[in-house]
Amino acid sequence: MSEEVVVPTPARHRGSRFAVATIVLALALIAVCVISLGLGQYALSPSEVVGILLRAIGVDTDLAPAAPTADGVILDIRLPRIVLGLLVGAALAVSGVLMQAIFGNPLADAAVVGVSSGAALGAAASLTFGLTVFGLWTTPGAAFLGGLAAVIAVYLISRAGGRTEVVTLLLTGIAINAIAGAGLAFLTFLGTTSTREQIVFWQLGSLNGALWQNIALVAPLTAVGILAGMLVAGRLDLFALGERTARHLGVRVELLRVVVIITVAVLVCAAVAFAGIIGFVGLIVPHLMRMIIGPAHLPLLIASALGGALLLAVADLVARTAVPLADLPIGMLTALVGGPFFLWLLVRTRRRSGGWA
Repeated sequence: MSEEVVVPTPARHRGSRFAVATIVLALALIAVCVISLGLGQYALSPSEVVGILLRAIGVDTDLAPAAPTADGVILDIRLPRIVLGLLVGAALAVSGVLMQAIFGNPLADAAVVGVSSGAALGAAASLTFGLTVFGLWTTPGAAFLGGLAAVIAVYLISRAGGRTEVVTLLLTGIAINAIAGAGLAFLTFLGTTSTREQIVFWQLGSLNGALWQNIALVAPLTAVGILAGMLVAGRLDLFALGERTARHLGVRVELLRVVVIITVAVLVCAAVAFAGIIGFVGLIVPHLMRMIIGPAHLPLLIASALGGALLLAVADLVARTAVPLADLPIGMLTALVGGPFFLWLLVRTRRRSGGWA
């Protein structure tokens, strides 16, 4: 009897690539976090870092140093910053996947619906007018509300006849971005030298000063956003076949679009509220993950969340250690990587389509 030869199907190949990519990303993420926790002015070895983390959860070990200063540096300064970076990276990457799915374009990200510009306007208003309504959370709260208001405005303006068109959403987003940009420039003009510096620094993006209280707010919003994305992933696969086909297959296209836009708003607003504007994460990571594991949205969301977290962890490590006694803006670093990548993506897309038509 001849043995039956099992030919691997594309789905099996994608499944195996997803498993390998997930394992590699998870291991790389753990390694980068441990290394990042140990590097800085107060240097610690990876074994000492692991010992401090184990002791913090009640596991007795001889690996941790006896000095209480080390525990404070790791648990109160570096660990909150790294955890916030992981949440922000995952949120921005997942929002990029969702936006690219709903626009049907790998060049789309959350900025096209005005989230980032609205958040910047809200933060600038808080800083310029010296608002203290929510105490230390006033600027993040204003940024969150500003981004949410911008998205709601884009959707309501572009909606007509009980539905919205992708092109109308895009054009409305461009208009809202322009209005918010003008408002931001005006507020910067009105502000003092101190507030101008704060606005500029906030726009550049940073994880400096991260607190566990901030994480307690960002973590559930990010978790809810990612879960919502995973729940609609199957419908997004059908949506990729075209709106008309998706409707015939039972997808409520308009409801799906509303859910995705609200989910993106929650994810991006939660991220930028405490970290400022960090660009290109939602563009770079989903596209790279799609090239590796394929277009299916559920595995793509999971891989992109891990990839976004890894990218922000690496960027934060570079921001803290590249220049002695300085903290570089993370948004600047992601732009340095994302700008050339975006240009490459444009050229690649043009070549594949045989031109810009």
